[in-house]
Amino acid sequence: MSSATFTSRPESVIQGCHEFASLFQHPLLEEPPTGSAPSDQQHEYNMLTRKAENICHSCPLQQRCLYDAVVKHDVAGFAGGTTARQRTEIRNRLGITVTPEDFDTLAGITARNRHVDHDEVVRLRLANPHESLETLAHRLGCSLSTVKRHLRRHRNEAHRPRVQALPRPSLAEVLAAFRAVVAPASIRRAA
Repeated sequence: MSSATFTSRPESVIQGCHEFASLFQHPLLEEPPTGSAPSDQQHEYNMLTRKAENICHSCPLQQRCLYDAVVKHDVAGFAGGTTARQRTEIRNRLGITVTPEDFDTLAGITARNRHVDHDEVVRLRLANPHESLETLAHRLGCSLSTVKRHLRRHRNEAHRPRVQALPRPSLAEVLAAFRAVVAPASIRRAA
């Protein structure tokens, strides 16, 4: 057997964002240039966006990726065939908000003298039931009484009736909003 047998790939193999990570993680796609940026930077951004669009539109996972990027996760850069600005416009049309992940909090990193989020205290307690409250207070950068206050509030809220969360939009609704936002942009570019 020749080595070509092991290195060649069938034409039907899908090449998505994982195959072009350097494109999708390009600094310009992660943080688009402002309107006052030099024209060559704007031009490069437009070229990168078109390349990413072509890859996304040929991917069989594009609809799922789009749905997750619009409804479930506030991701940066280009995802599901959309820019961050387009995803914000789609969310506005659908009347939904997606809270960005607080990666510092998830990693246990906090700054002194900052507001301690109630959900953050509860999440850390549930994730670390074996830790003392003093240890949690130290990790959160707050006092022991603050941790106790938030946990007491959580216990009290558990006994109240819950307010039903709004249902997530369907895939069809997300795709309709996608077409309304992205199609006019592609028409403007073609003109």
